[in-house]
Amino acid sequence: MNRELFRPTAEGVARILLLINAFSRQHEGLQGRTKLAKLDFLLRYPEFLERALLTKGVDLEEAAAATSERNPVEQRMVRFRYGPWDPSYFSLLGSLIGRGLIEVIPYSRGFGYRATDKGKDLSRELSKEPAFEELTKRSELLKRHFNQTGATLKKMVYELFPEVADASWREAL
Repeated sequence: MNRELFRPTAEGVARILLLINAFSRQHEGLQGRTKLAKLDFLLRYPEFLERALLTKGVDLEEAAAATSERNPVEQRMVRFRYGPWDPSYFSLLGSLIGRGLIEVIPYSRGFGYRATDKGKDLSRELSKEPAFEELTKRSELLKRHFNQTGATLKKMVYELFPEVADASWREAL
């Protein structure tokens, strides 16, 4: 087993923090790992995000402006039981929680993640950096157009992207 798959990268920590921060409000956050994984899939793969935005009737200019970066992925996701997945999610989330950047919040049907004040401050600083501008824009687009349940997002990924749904388990996407 390749242990490197389970180690959090600095880029991965920043990406997940920006995503969770986009969904963080005073009493809510990003609910569940399924939702996190599907949103992260769209965040990492702008070409899939653009296709999904167009099916929602989002203006082509808005979709293209936030998805101009074509191959930003520092580490590929794999096809797993419920679609795209990153084996490092547990270590990424643990790193963010351990650093006090996100907190776990309970929901009636599970739990979610919300950026702490420290995490929000760091997200603001990251969003000013040119290397994270695109991720910040895409995270905000995801909040605006895909703030749905994990199950709904999973179904959408399977329907819109047969190449992902038909991939073999553990196959890199």
